[in-house]
This record gives sequence, C-alpha cells and structure tokens, in this order.
Amino acid sequence: MIQCVHAMLYLAVWVAFAACSAPPVPLDDIIIEKTFEPEECGRAVKVGDYVRYHYIGTFPDGKKFDSSYDRGSTYNVFVGKKQLIAGMDKALVGMCVNQRSLVKIPPQLAYGKGGYGDIIPADSILHFDVLLLDVWNPEDGVQSTTYLTPPTCVRKVEVSDYVRYHYNGTLLDGTLFDSSHTRLRTYDTYVGIGWLIAGMDQGLLGMCVGERRIITMPPSLGYGENGDGSDIPGQASLVFDVVLLDLHNPRDSIAVTNQVLPEPCPRKSATGDFVRYHYNGSLLDGTFFDSSYSRNHTYDTYVGKGYVIAGMDEGLIGVCMGERLTITIPPHLAYGEEGTGSKIPGSAVLVFDVHIIDFHNPSDTTVMTVTHKPEDCEKITKNGDFVKYHYNASLMDGSHIDSTHNYGKTYNIVLGANQVVPGMEEGLKDMCVGEKRHLVVPPHLGYGEGGVTDEVPGSAVLVFDVELVEVEEGLPEGYMFIWNDDVSPDLFTEMDVDLNQQVEPSEFTNYIMRQVTEGRGRLAPGFDPYRIIDNMFSNQDRNGDGKITESEFRLKADEATHDEL
Repeated sequence: MIQCVHAMLYLAVWVAFAACSAPPVPLDDIIIEKTFEPEECGRAVKVGDYVRYHYIGTFPDGKKFDSSYDRGSTYNVFVGKKQLIAGMDKALVGMCVNQRSLVKIPPQLAYGKGGYGDIIPADSILHFDVLLLDVWNPEDGVQSTTYLTPPTCVRKVEVSDYVRYHYNGTLLDGTLFDSSHTRLRTYDTYVGIGWLIAGMDQGLLGMCVGERRIITMPPSLGYGENGDGSDIPGQASLVFDVVLLDLHNPRDSIAVTNQVLPEPCPRKSATGDFVRYHYNGSLLDGTFFDSSYSRNHTYDTYVGKGYVIAGMDEGLIGVCMGERLTITIPPHLAYGEEGTGSKIPGSAVLVFDVHIIDFHNPSDTTVMTVTHKPEDCEKITKNGDFVKYHYNASLMDGSHIDSTHNYGKTYNIVLGANQVVPGMEEGLKDMCVGEKRHLVVPPHLGYGEGGVTDEVPGSAVLVFDVELVEVEEGLPEGYMFIWNDDVSPDLFTEMDVDLNQQVEPSEFTNYIMRQVTEGRGRLAPGFDPYRIIDNMFSNQDRNGDGKITESEFRLKADEATHDEL
C-alpha cells in the first residue's frame, strides 16, 4: 500500500486505487525530492558550470547499479554540455552546494530503449541520490569577502609585500583540508611574486592588518585538475578564511608616529648618548610581547652604538627628554627571519610605544642656571666653606626624589670635602647667600650606574633646585686649624699644664678648644672639632706613644709637609 501512495504523489493522473503489484508508473519528466537543504545557498548551479558531486544510482526497487562513493571519488563534469544523461543535466541546474536530492529520471531522459549494456535495462527509470559538493565556472575569478574590518588601516597589502597570516582552508562544502592555527604558526610569504597559488596571491592584495576575509577561488587559481595529491581533490574550489597579522616590505625603514613633544626641548639625543626609556612592545596585530613597565625599570642603553636592534637604535636618535612616540620596526631592522623564539615570531614587524625619561652623554658636565641672584653678591662660596642650603631634587621626568623643606632644615656640607655628589658640589661653588640655581647633573657626576636603592634609579640624570641660605668661611686649603692672632712663642709650655715636659691628649684638646672659644684660633667649620683635634695631636705625636714631647712639637710653618700647628 505504501508504494501505491508514492505512485499517487508522483503522477496525479494515475488511478488512485491501482494495484500495488502493478509495474512502475511511467514518468513524463524528472522528479526532484530535496532531502537536505543548506541554510544558505551562496550559489546555485547554472548551465555551463562545472560541478563535483557524489551519487548513488538505484532502480525503483532499490537495487543499486552504480555509486561514486564506491569509487572513492566525486563525479566531476560540466552541466548543460551534454556530458551527462539529459535528466541529470536538468536535475543539477539550481542545486546548491551541500544540497542533497533524490532525482527520479524517466528512461527517455536517461538511457532510453537501448539501456546501458548489462547494467541498465532498456526503458529503465533511474533514481539518483545526489549530494552536490562543488560548483564553479571557467569564467570565475577570485572572490574576496571581508567580514571584519579593523578600526584603522594605515597600509594595505601590495605586490612584493611580505605578510604573516593565519588561515583555515576548506573545500566549498566546508571540509577542512588545512589550517595554520593547528600548527600554531602563521603562514609567512611574499605576495604577488608567485610564491603562493594564484588565487591566494590575488586574494591577499588590499588587506589591512587585523582584517578578516573569506577568499574563494576556482581550481584554475588553486590546485587545478590534479589537486595537491593528498587532501585537495582535483578540480576543487578552495575557500580560505584569512586573518592578516603582519605586513611589511623589504624596502621599509622605521616609521615614527604619535609623537608627543615636550615644550621646550633644549636638547635632542645624539649618537653616543646614554638613554633611559620606558616602552611597551607589541606585534603589528597588537599582540603584547614585552614591557619595561612590568619590570618597574627603564631600559637603559647607549644609542647609535649597536647595543639595541637597529630600528630602535635609529628611532632613539633625535628625541627629546619627556617625548612620547611610537616606533614601528620592520623585521630586517629588528629580529629578522628567526625572531626570538617564544615571544617574537620570525619576520615580525615590531611596534614600540616609547617614553623617553632622560639621556646624557659621558662628556656632559653639570648644567647650572641661575634663577635668582641677590643684588649684594660679593662674597661667594669656595672650597672649604661650610654652606647651608635648601634643595628640591627630582628626575628629568619630574619624579620627586627628596626635599630639605620636608625636614624643616637645611642641608649642610663643607665644599670640596666630597660630602655630596660631584655635580652638586660643582653647582654650589661661586654662589652667594640668597642665590637660587637650577642644576642638571649627569649620572657620572651624580649617583652613577648604581643609583640609590628605592630612591634614585641607576644612570639617572638628576635635577636640583637649590637656594643658598648661609655660608661660614672655610680655612685655607690644607688647614684644619688656624691662628687668628700671633702664635705664642712658648706654645708648648702653655699646653704642658702639669709641667711634666710632655703634653697629654687632654691637655692638647683643652688648650685648642680654649683658643677657639676665646677667638684666638679657628677650626675648619663643618667637621667634628674633636676629631680634628685628635688628628692634630696624632700628627704631633711623632713616635705614637700617646704624648707629645718638646722635641716632637713643631708648628706648621716649620713642617715640610702639612701639620695642623
């Protein structure tokens, strides 16, 4: 009864209650039953198209007479060119890729009265279970459809550019045959010079970094009649889902963009300068690979000397302190074809967002600028003077280091006694009380390569704003004590209080301190007076027995070398 119901559906003119044992009903035309339809039909078969399809051929009773599956190969043919039986030629027109249809073909549109050898009897109705896998036309070219456009596109792929991209490669029915993602490595190649199949060479042109597009190509622009001998069959259309990650040309030099220049910029970096800078490093597609900020330490290097990659060496020349800029470096000026391994792939364009913190040259001296000078400025500082001053200290980028104002007291030193960094000592000379100066101190006159832990970075240029508050005049160079009056002719006797013909340390100390208190002598300012006196005593105690005899005792004027008396 089921066969009878089917017969009624096929031929409405047939007698509704024909006997089930009756022979197959003659067909006037093909009958197509769609057993599966894809959600989208990007293209339907037209006359003149070339198709690839699988089929199972049966008689109405279900007996199989042929199958492409049994041969392990699709049936490939032009449609509408009389290369097929007329019924199949007709049935294939309008089909979509991945559509599956049951096609019933009457004998007059199949093999007719002659049949086909011993396989198909005369006047046979044929059933074909058809699955369309591919369709293309000899007139087809490459079809590119962009489905993700990056927000900005500063450059597009041109002939002879070198690109890095990921792709998934499928046949037109969606069968995956290759993917760079599974290899965890981009495909890297020149474009437009024949290193790729012709369709990919064309399809990549005009792409932007970050763009995603579908590139569809006929076999004539893919692997042709023979396929690749493995995963791609002959005469197969190819579909590549591509994302472009990188792009450069061998003629490229570095590109400097997004410059933010400080005002003013009194000096620009030059070859041989030592530069401290922060950076974020990424690939052209935005993939992060390194940052000095994450280490909480600037990158410090000489520029123009080959200590960094060539592109960075070039990009750091001519910059200002405080400048921000983006340096884009092609691989031949960076890490080349090999990359660095895990972080930077081979042939990768690098993008550095750079902030110049400071720079100096080993030949630099302290730069001193007077910001205020009092009208009365006759008495100026010199080595040996005891000076008291206020300062604010910072780095070149404005980072605060220290200030005497925080402590409510001045900083006090003896000039020329190496009690501060050389640059500060130089900057405080020839200064008068009330004067203010702005000092820029290079690291070799500051805290050097080591810096000061948690306060001053290594190799940092220092900035001091200084105000001289008070000066106590020092002694002549080489002296730690001088007489204000004439020296007593009986100096030893005056010191030898107990008249035992030798001066004890306490007698010596008491005598010198009394001279200072009464104004007859003066110790070098800024030092511990008792340490000075101990040193003076040691100089007079020639034999080191802890006491001074009259034979040991001499005034400085009598000495060939320094002696404080």
